[in-house]
Amino acid sequence: MNVQLKYRLYRRNNGGFYWQENGSAKQGSLKTKDKREAASLLHAMNEAQRQPTLTLAMGRAYLAAHDPNMTKRTWQAVMDEMSTHGIFTTQERCARALRSKAFDAIRHKPLVETTGEDLLTIMHANGNCVCHYLRRLHNLALNLGWLAWPVLTKAAWPKIRSQRKRGITPEEHAKIIGCERNPERRAYYELLYETGAAQTDAASLNTKHIDWQNGVLVYRRKKLGPDSEPARLTIGKHLRELLEALPRSGDLFPTIKHQSANHRAAEFRRRCRVAGINGVSLHSYRHSWAQRAKACGYPQRFAQEALGHGSRAVHEAYARGATVICPALEEYEAVHHKIVPMPLRITLSDLRTDQTAAV
Repeated sequence: MNVQLKYRLYRRNNGGFYWQENGSAKQGSLKTKDKREAASLLHAMNEAQRQPTLTLAMGRAYLAAHDPNMTKRTWQAVMDEMSTHGIFTTQERCARALRSKAFDAIRHKPLVETTGEDLLTIMHANGNCVCHYLRRLHNLALNLGWLAWPVLTKAAWPKIRSQRKRGITPEEHAKIIGCERNPERRAYYELLYETGAAQTDAASLNTKHIDWQNGVLVYRRKKLGPDSEPARLTIGKHLRELLEALPRSGDLFPTIKHQSANHRAAEFRRRCRVAGINGVSLHSYRHSWAQRAKACGYPQRFAQEALGHGSRAVHEAYARGATVICPALEEYEAVHHKIVPMPLRITLSDLRTDQTAAV
């Protein structure tokens, strides 16, 4: 019985071969000028339409010849591999995120059997965090060669729209300090406000991080590892008064240091509830510091170094929301030490004159 094929082959004047769907005007390039190769590609397209089940089985056989584990490898293998990347704290955070029930739908599903619908279903049912890790899993599997082709193209991934984070205002900080009766926690919140340090970095500070001779606070971010460049922050008046009131040896916050991040966050939420403040966390102190720096015209390169941000885009996200009032241009011009004079135009004759004088 003669079966009508879905696609037919034709050749254009440029020598390239193309396919056209019978019964419609839909066309596409086979990306080859070799007739035999074009015929093989067209045959595969027609066979895929006639016998999809058989075609899938044949595809698995070809993939198994290339990589015996490719047809058996599941998303759990990709999760295990991702959990080994980065420093220890990054590995721990990644493993914790991937244990979420949101990934159970594909956890034991073979990579080659995954469709775009599988990933979209997970993303539509969950928030930004799951979407972020799902995309990282997909890209890692692709980069390792465990996926022969993208399940979703770059343009098909939904754009992540994060909820805007805000910093703690000076008024809110004053309320929090006023409600806190524990002197160690009160000093801890004060230090976060003055330095913008992450909560774990601030809790781990000790007197060795204070260079009293040069008036500098020096510490490395736990998140970046021991080989990272440390943050160096000049100790100002308020920070000096705060540090002088803390222990003169050992840990600055001996009790808080041994508490978990969740415990510190819970204590802060309770204090905010008492003060009648909503929508902030301990991490909001970093946003607050970045926004204060932007509002007063603090150079961004200094602010990035102080907060340990290697990416300009990340720092700008922290500083977003700052109220910046630009001064009048005439007033700014009047401050001569802020004006950087443009270099004089040097001509070729000037250079020759200088060279002659030097000789």
